[in-house]
Amino acid sequence: MPLEESHPTLADGYVAPPLIRAYRGERPETTPVWFMRQAGRSLPEYRELRMGTDMLDACLQPELASEITLQPVRRHGVDAGIFFSDIVIPVKLAGVDVRIVPGRGPVLAEPVRTAADVASLPPLDPAALEPIREAVRRTVGELGSTPLIGFAGAPYTLASYLVEGGPSKEQLTTRALMHSEPETWHALLSWCADVTGAFLEAQLEAGASAGQLFDSWAGSLSLADYTTHVAPHSARALERARALGVPLVHFGVGTGELLSAMHAVGVDVMGVDWRLPLDEASRRVGADVPLQGNIDPALLAAPWRVLEAHVRDVLERGRAARAHVVNLGHGVPPETDPTVLTRVVELVHAHG
Repeated sequence: MPLEESHPTLADGYVAPPLIRAYRGERPETTPVWFMRQAGRSLPEYRELRMGTDMLDACLQPELASEITLQPVRRHGVDAGIFFSDIVIPVKLAGVDVRIVPGRGPVLAEPVRTAADVASLPPLDPAALEPIREAVRRTVGELGSTPLIGFAGAPYTLASYLVEGGPSKEQLTTRALMHSEPETWHALLSWCADVTGAFLEAQLEAGASAGQLFDSWAGSLSLADYTTHVAPHSARALERARALGVPLVHFGVGTGELLSAMHAVGVDVMGVDWRLPLDEASRRVGADVPLQGNIDPALLAAPWRVLEAHVRDVLERGRAARAHVVNLGHGVPPETDPTVLTRVVELVHAHG
């Protein structure tokens, strides 16, 4: 289904901003930049606004989620807003009992580990996504010409939380299920693909100009396992978003060996974490693929001369790709000084 005529990218006189041009493979006059997890965490205005409000509740209050999305755009002058939400929001909206435990992350009341567990997972009612649509509409109305990026968690990452019952560094139980119960695995990943795909589609239809699929835990997979057991479900999650015709980005942590396979699920842009230089990433996926990344988040705490040299190196290596959007190689650490992020934006924009 195409975008509705009310979508901002279809408005009379619409001119694609630098970020969207770069996502489409052009080289705008100014290199665009935004930061994963720029909404929240490091901003004092975010902490003040969130005080006394549970994380998942904040995500589901349209006015609050919109304001949090807008804060870093106002403060840093980044080239895009990233919709403030959480990877497990579509799981919660489907009716699964999940909560965010401070210092740990998403935790489920009951892990999903058997065929019966998977069969009992409820479908996501499209009406449950209305708070998401409303938050996006509010945000787009305030952003003006600055685009909003929608986001969703990739099926493997969602499945990992469901199977492990919470965050896990190696996803041992998850990967064991993948191999020992392939039919159960397929059913679980199909459910994850459908709920997260609907979540992303709702953001795009409501006004987001691009979308990003995050696979936080795919770095634990071999290329063979990813290609056989995961990639088809990531492609399924993106089906409805692809039909809308907006640029799509894919990003994973520790996924340097999977880049080509992750690109092949049907995205326009590949995000790259800090472990792999962008010129090498471009060689792996092909010089025609726009790249996003990949400042090392650790260096945000380094002396400015060190960070500046690193950012300039990232910019130079990014020239190997058809187009380049500067970002971090993962999310903004919560202890980051916000003024450092503002200086990075200024440096990137001045670099041209």
